[in-house]
Amino acid sequence: MSLNIIFTAAITIVILSTLSPTNAQIAAAPSLSPSSAPAPAPAPPFVNLANLLSVAGPFNTFLNYITQTKVIQTFQNQANDTKQGLTLFVPKDSAFSSLNQSTLSNLTSDQLKSLLLFHAFPKYYSLSDFKTLTATPINTFAGGSYPLNLTDVAGLIKVHSDWTNPKISSSVYSTFPVAVYELDQVLLPQSIFSTTPLVALAPAPAPDISPASDLAPSLSGLSPKSSESVNNESSASAICINLLNYFIFAVAGGFMLML
Repeated sequence: MSLNIIFTAAITIVILSTLSPTNAQIAAAPSLSPSSAPAPAPAPPFVNLANLLSVAGPFNTFLNYITQTKVIQTFQNQANDTKQGLTLFVPKDSAFSSLNQSTLSNLTSDQLKSLLLFHAFPKYYSLSDFKTLTATPINTFAGGSYPLNLTDVAGLIKVHSDWTNPKISSSVYSTFPVAVYELDQVLLPQSIFSTTPLVALAPAPAPDISPASDLAPSLSGLSPKSSESVNNESSASAICINLLNYFIFAVAGGFMLML
C-alpha cells in the first residue's frame, strides 16, 4: 500500500513538472509592457486659413468677404475639426475687380454667404483626385443646389460654374486636411445670378500725345475737310502769285515800248 502511494506521488510530480513553465520559458515569453504598444498616428497639422490666405497670394478681397460674413469660421471648423478636410477655390483680387461693382453689392447677405460657400468642397481633394472626379458634379459647401463640375483639359483642371469656367492656375496649399487652389475668375452660379453678371468696363487708354515737332504738319494727319481747306488755300495763293507776275511783266513791257 505504501509503495502504491509513493509511486502515485512520483508520477504526479513528473506530470506537474512537465506542465509548469520553466524559468527559461518565462524569460523567453514576449514582454507585453505598455512601452511596446504601437505609437498613435500624429494628428494633422492645424491650418490657420486667415494666415494662409494673407501670405499665400493676392487673396485680400476673398479673405475680407469670408471674414466679414464669418464664413471663415465654417471653413476653419471643417478643416481642423472633421476627418474629411476642406478644398477651397480662391479667386485672385483681380478676379473680383473685373466684375461690375454692383454685381456683389446688390446681393443679400444670404446670397453672398452662399456665393462664398460655393467656392469650397467639404472634403480634401488633391489635384490627382480631381482627375478621377470629372464625370459627375460635386456638391459644394453651399448645398445640393450649388454643384461644381470639373474637367481635365490636357492636364489643366477647369472648374465649371454656370457663368464662368476658370482653370486652376496654381496649387497654393495641398496638405491634408486643407487644399487651396487659385482661380483667375469668380465662380458665379445661376442659382444666384439669373442673368450674366456685368463685367467692369476697362479704363480708356490715355491719348498718345507726341511732342510738338519743328516741321510743318503733314496733310495726311488732317481730316478730309481740313485737307480740302488747305488745298483750296494753296490754289488761291498760287493764282495770286501768277497774276502778280503777269502784272509785273506787263508793266515792264510797257516801259520797254516807251523807250
